[in-house]
Order: sequence, then structure tokens, then C-alpha cells
Amino acid sequence: MRAACVPPIFLFVVDTCIDDDELTALKESLQMSLSLLPANALIGLITFGKMVQVHELGSDGCAKSYVFRGTKDLTAKQIQDMLGVGKFGQQAQGVAPQQPRMPQHPQQPQHPQPIPPASRFLQPVHKCDMNMSDLLDSLQRDPWPVSQGKRPLRSTGVALSIAVGLLECSYPNTGARIMLFTGGPCTQGPGMIVGDELKITIRSHHDISKDNCKHMRRAIKHYEALAQRASTNGHAVDIYSCALDQTGLHEMKFCPNMTGGHIVMGDSFNSSLFKQTFQRVFSKDSRGEFRMGFNALLEVKASRELKISGAIGPCISTNVKSSSVSDTETGLGGTCQWKMCTLSPSTTLGVFLEVANQHNAPIPQGGRGCLQFITQYQHPSGQKRVRVTTVARNWADASANLHHISAGFDQEAAAVLMARLACFRAQGEDDGADVLRFIDRTLIKLCQKFGEYAKDDPSSFRYAENFSLYPQFMFHLRRSQFIQVFNNSPDETSYYRHMLNREDMTQSLIMIQPILYAYSFNGPPEPVLLDTSSIQPDRILLMDTFFHIVIFHGETIAQWRKAGYQNSPEHENFRQLLQAPEDDAQEILQTRFPMPRYIVCDQGGSQARFLLSKVNPSVTHNNAYNWGQQEAGGAPVLTDDVSLQVFMEHLKKLAVSSSA
Repeated sequence: MRAACVPPIFLFVVDTCIDDDELTALKESLQMSLSLLPANALIGLITFGKMVQVHELGSDGCAKSYVFRGTKDLTAKQIQDMLGVGKFGQQAQGVAPQQPRMPQHPQQPQHPQPIPPASRFLQPVHKCDMNMSDLLDSLQRDPWPVSQGKRPLRSTGVALSIAVGLLECSYPNTGARIMLFTGGPCTQGPGMIVGDELKITIRSHHDISKDNCKHMRRAIKHYEALAQRASTNGHAVDIYSCALDQTGLHEMKFCPNMTGGHIVMGDSFNSSLFKQTFQRVFSKDSRGEFRMGFNALLEVKASRELKISGAIGPCISTNVKSSSVSDTETGLGGTCQWKMCTLSPSTTLGVFLEVANQHNAPIPQGGRGCLQFITQYQHPSGQKRVRVTTVARNWADASANLHHISAGFDQEAAAVLMARLACFRAQGEDDGADVLRFIDRTLIKLCQKFGEYAKDDPSSFRYAENFSLYPQFMFHLRRSQFIQVFNNSPDETSYYRHMLNREDMTQSLIMIQPILYAYSFNGPPEPVLLDTSSIQPDRILLMDTFFHIVIFHGETIAQWRKAGYQNSPEHENFRQLLQAPEDDAQEILQTRFPMPRYIVCDQGGSQARFLLSKVNPSVTHNNAYNWGQQEAGGAPVLTDDVSLQVFMEHLKKLAVSSSA
């Protein structure tokens, strides 16, 4: 029998401890989202400040809500009893789940109509859009007074726990999204990030490395347990964090990471970054269907010579064993099946395999190794869909036919997998130095295996064209915000790593090595090297880092712009030159999710740092006046980081060394 089609469920969890302007902007965005949801989608609302309120949507004319203390955690069973909700499709067996206090009679029919499990709290949009809109309109800032020098008491941990519990006891194993909107850190109860006194600052990377974080371990344990419960039931958790300070994403990251939910980080709910990003969550394809799937399961099957080591991505292990599962774990291993609570068109998992010779029997040459990926998911229409992808690859003997293996090397995919592996280690127990050593060791081994060289002669080192960019990717990965946490908060680091963990190869490569375009009077726009030599006074540069879109005006261009040359008719070509990168930037801004920050800066300005921190420092203050450097051009960067050229020289020396 086909399972009943259940529409998607959206449960809003809203922080009311934010300023009135912020709350007004957030309410407008939430009201806008009602018009984007399908009419049969179920929606619910939980608000929190010092207390947590679960709002009824079915009450006519009178707003009702259940109020919970923000300092006490509740189990799903306690929430079920307090709210009086039952599971979807649950039939009354002697006792109707919705009416536990009614006297029972044996003559009652054994099969009454199924009662909607949480009809008072989760209603179809077409039935409650007016109620929901009025309810959002009436939301006010948390009334509890906040003393000077104190943070508001915010019960994020309990609110999230109640949201997970409500869905767990009413719609288990059903596609749903919990959408948390927060404007500050949790300051009381389970999941507390920091105390309410402002003189106590929220933890930094330095505090974490010194183990000087009073609440961090307990908070992580709380949110990780919630993530495990939500992901087991197929419920995704999105976090929309908009504040000038940290909100606790570092501790809460397990919820979106394990459930496949979104993290959106901005400065304000009133910013176009948040408003447009939130709108794009509900974007539709050409057929008018949501670009999202729910409650997905990925199973990998392999021929006997292959073993599955693990996967890295927005998923959890289901701990399903098979003969194909390897004893060596890479990422989330020990299973051949992973669960993803939500899918988007760009959701990508990295699956790691190893070749296993059984009983030392050689693999027959000329044969093929086969892999099958079986993905099941709930479509937004409520239907269950299955997609099967089968691939076969020829076996090759590494000792005799190494060129066959090297010809199949995909350097872009390898760089992204390596980045995910490095981030997975960095999020575990390894510190930054250990992760860098791991990247370096792996790169040196690759060069030794596939490079062509004479022993102890670095100048003789050569490698095939399909390996040529890989060392460059590793150079930029080593310098990236995924590995180097300096000048980033723990929340920012968690956000960056979350995005790398889920995006497809093209977007991930942009994160690792940003794209740089140059605009000048010398010709049409062209891609240029991500290098200081590309910074010229008569050029405009457009840099896409995925997280930022930066337009950088060279010194001369900036002076002309400030003089207003673009406003005079005789300098129409200059106006067009200024406009061209802005038009290209708008194209990226309109399609990217989440929407990147848009920065326009001038050479020598403070915001030029966004570009200078990414380019290869081939010209620095140390070598800017060396012989030959002035001819090379480019603006010097004040840094002691090694350049790509120095990195490559050392790599070649280590790769060809007979003692390595």
C-alpha cells in the first residue's frame, strides 16, 4: 500500500528579544513567506524570550498559546502530554490519543477518523494564513525588563528542544523544517552559550584553544542531542542568525550540519542579504515546484573489490552494515547508508572508497568495478521518489599502468574532497597545525607518485596537465578561512565550513580559490590570476569568493570616479567601464544562495583588505623593490605569508628528495 502523501511542514521558531525595528522586519519577511508556501503546507509558530510560547493557530478570535519555562528541558513525551498531541495517522485503540481524559466505552467504534496530530499548532496555510498573519502582526518584543549592562534572557535551547519534540511526537519520519530566527546568544537554560552579563564576552577561538569556555561543552552536547533526534525523524533545522555579535552558531552548528538545514548569517533582519536569502529558500523551478526534497536516504552498493570508507556532507549515518563497508572510517563511516533530512539542487555528498584485495587475490585486469547510488526522498508534493545512479570504472594495475590511473584524475573534485576532509579533521580533535601537516603530506605523496622527475633535481619536476592546478588549490586552501581561524569568530568559521560541506564542486572551488575578473579600457572583461600582479591602478577588479562579491577600483580609476568624470557626456566610456562590473555582480547576487555580501572598495581603502587577503602575495613589502619586481607590476601586500612561487619551489624540493 502506498504511504499517505504528507505535505511539507514548516515550523517557525522566532526570537522576540531583538530590537523593535529588527522584529518588525522579521515579521514582514515571515508574512511574505506565507504567500510563497504551497496551500497545503503545514505551518506552526513558536516564539521565545525568557519564556517559550507555542501558539495555537486553530483558535478563532482569541489568541492562545502554551507557555513553557525557559530554564527547563522537556522530553518529547512530556511535550506530547502537555500539548495533548498524537502521532500522524494514529488510530484510536481503546483510547483516542487526543482525548486522554474522556471516559471510554467498549461500544465505541475501533476505527474512528484519524485525528490530525497537532491540528491546533500545525495548520495548512490555506486554513490559517489570516490567523498566522494576525498573530505575527501582534508579536511584540519580549516584555521582561533588561537591566543596564545585561543581555536579555534568551531561551534558544529550550525553544529548539520544544520544536524538535513537537514534530517528533506528531510527525515522525516525515519531511519538515524547523526554521530558527535568532538575534543573539542563548543566555539561560539548556544550550546556554554565555551568561547575561555583558562584561563576560562570548567565547573566541583563543578561549576555545585555552579551554576557557564555561558553557561550551554542555551547550554542544545539548544541540548535538537535538540534532540526532531531529535527523532520526527526517526533520531539518535551519538557523537564520542576524546580529552584530556572535549568536552561538559554533555550538548550534550540529543542528543544520547533521540535518542538512541552512545556516544564514547576517548583520540584520532588515538587510537585503537576509530578506532576499530567505525568499530564495522558497524558490520554485520552471514547473512551479519547490527546489527542495525532504527526508532523503542515500544507499551505496559496491562490487566486492571496493569498500565504502564513509561520507562527508550534510547527513548522518544510519549504521546499516553490509559486506561493502570498510573497517577504515573516513568521515561518517561504518555504514553504507546515510540520511539527509533535506535536499537542494546543489546538495553534494563526498563518498570515500578504498580498493580491497580479498585474500591477497589480484584484481582481474580488464574487469570493471561497479558502484550504485540509490537516493530516496520525499518530493514537496508529498510523493516518495527514488533515483538510482550506477557507474562502472575499468581496473588498472598501478605498478604497470599508472598512466591509466593518472589520466582519470579529476583535480577539481580531488581538491574539494580534500578540503572537506581537512575541515572534518579541523572540526574534530585536530588543531590547525595538524590539519596543515595532513594537507602537506598528502600533496607531497601525490607529487612523488604521479610527478615526473630526476631524484634530487627540483628543476626536473613535471606533472601532467590534469594535475597542474591541484597544488595551487592546496596553496589557497591552506590560506583559507576553512583552515586559518585567525581574524574570524568561531561562529563565522562554523558557517564557512558548513557551506563547504554541502555545496557542489563548482561553488566549493570558488570558496577555496576565488575567481578574479579584470575590467579596463584595453579590452573586454577577462579572468586574471588571483595575484597581486593583477592589481593595477587603471583596472577594476571583480572578485567572487562565494561569501563576498568585491568590486575593487584601482588607484587611478578611484581618483577619476571621485572627480566625477563618469557624469560628463564626453566620458561615457568611463561610465560604462564603472557600470560593467556592477552589472556582472548583480547577476551573481540574484542567483547565489545564500546571498553574498556586496562590497565596493578602492585601492588603499580599508575594505580593500577583502581582496588583499585572498590574492597570492607575489609582491610584498619585503620584495617590492627587488630587481625585476617593479617591471612585474602590482601593488605590494603587507604580509609575511609565503607566495605560491615559494610554496611550489619547496614542494618540488620535497617531492624529488631521495630522503623523503
